[in-house]
Amino acid sequence: MSGVRDYCLLARGARASLRSATSAMKNSALLSMADRLYDNRESILEANERDLKLAMETSMGATALDRLRLSEERIQSMSSQLREIALLDDPVGEVTQGYRRPNGLKVSKVRVPLGVVAVIYENRPNVTSDAAGLCIKSGNVALLRGSSAAINSNTQIALLLQDSLDEVGIDRNAITLIPFTDRESAVEFMRQDGLIDLLVPRGGKSLIESIKQNATVPYVIDGDGNCHIYVDASADIAMAISIVKNAKTSRPGVCNAAETLLLHESIAKDFFDRGSNSLQGVEIRGDAKVVKYLPSARVAVEEDWENEFLDLVLAVRVVPSIDEAISHIERYGTGHSEAIITNDFVNAQRFVDEVDAAATLVNASTRFVDGNELGLGAEIGISTQKLHARGPLGLRELTTEKYVILGSGQIR
Repeated sequence: MSGVRDYCLLARGARASLRSATSAMKNSALLSMADRLYDNRESILEANERDLKLAMETSMGATALDRLRLSEERIQSMSSQLREIALLDDPVGEVTQGYRRPNGLKVSKVRVPLGVVAVIYENRPNVTSDAAGLCIKSGNVALLRGSSAAINSNTQIALLLQDSLDEVGIDRNAITLIPFTDRESAVEFMRQDGLIDLLVPRGGKSLIESIKQNATVPYVIDGDGNCHIYVDASADIAMAISIVKNAKTSRPGVCNAAETLLLHESIAKDFFDRGSNSLQGVEIRGDAKVVKYLPSARVAVEEDWENEFLDLVLAVRVVPSIDEAISHIERYGTGHSEAIITNDFVNAQRFVDEVDAAATLVNASTRFVDGNELGLGAEIGISTQKLHARGPLGLRELTTEKYVILGSGQIR
């Protein structure tokens, strides 16, 4: 193939094969993919090792390396997610509304695939299988463009997934990986009008800005996750400490990790007295009150409230009320995931009602805002915009609706 557009045309041509594929065929393909990934884990790990070696030679940071690195456990998780997707109900063909008009016309709205779903992503080779699995189950062609850092891993995974499509009689080009990884090809990819029905970016600020500046196809922004946890005056401190530790340290380099902690002034000292050991290894950047309670903390600057650190760094502020906490989130939040820890039902309801985000949580870690954790099987991204979908993009979010109108000779 000579260029990006040729691969996009190849992918576009696979729509007919998917349109005629039954749910049973798609599920068989997914189960075959799950088996094939795990059975060929050694070849995947070998390809990933080549990527890791090159990445370390370029001094890639620890967070990015973690996203790039595969292990037998992570491949097992990729395989398991494909199995979970196979078990989910097929959204294609679902009748979401039906009624009869006075003239006898029978009107229904039916779920249908979007067509070609393109995903452009950085480092994470697991996205290759997650995105492909969700697209196949929802009847969409998966058109994938990964980064140069993960090209060996992505290529090996995609080839195995394509072999499973062959096995069940679905056009293998229904999963197409673009082999070009330079910036010019990325921009060309974003401009394939008429060939791409939805573009989903999975990456950092520079990728998102490039999408906004260059894309001429419809896209959903998988945006920054400047996620907050507010610990209210009535909170169970032990619960709060456990949740904050999980949200910040379980995997700091992901978008649903907590980046800012807001503590009600009445419980701030108690929180640090009891919880500082739980946050060992985390760099705290706080306001004057935080530094008073925790002398090892650095004084926060304005940009610390705005940052998605994606690292073991936590901005902490002491606030006098829930009103101030909500105002802080409104000013600095990115609309991803926001949590409150409280035993006050009224404050919990206020937080849920007034905080504008894709997900709000009460007494739970922000790390639960994930397609798999929410029972979606997996996700293709987490949308921080409001059209056409918001939050984790699962199967239903990869479909649209069309009207089906049945008549018996009616004319207008």
